[in-house]
Amino acid sequence: QVQLVESGGGLVQAGGSLRLSCAASGRTFSNKNMGWFRQASGKERELVAAIAWSDSSAYYADSVKGRCTISRDNTKNTVYLQMNSLKPANTAVYYCAADSRPYYRDYTQIRQDYWGQGTQVTVSS
Repeated sequence: QVQLVESGGGLVQAGGSLRLSCAASGRTFSNKNMGWFRQASGKERELVAAIAWSDSSAYYADSVKGRCTISRDNTKNTVYLQMNSLKPANTAVYYCAADSRPYYRDYTQIRQDYWGQGTQVTVSS
């Protein structure tokens, strides 16, 4: 059974930082692209960042470029999202997602075939 378990969310003041983690199990994820999405209240889920299975190349949404870093540790089946200089507009539930297609080249077109329960990030002003 596939499981993606996020952690690391919480309440932080504007300008602060958080590091989200996503532990994956139940499949081989080292050959799959993975990413982080977020969904703010009343809005659609949007892609924040994605990371390639092959060389850890990364894609970032324009809104987070320069402030977020996605990384992965395939030995631990874990993906991270380091978020710095957080703003109240970043308040959302953050979801880890994995694409089910092994060795898929275009990591910017990541599918949410598997996803976790989400972790709440709240940024106060």
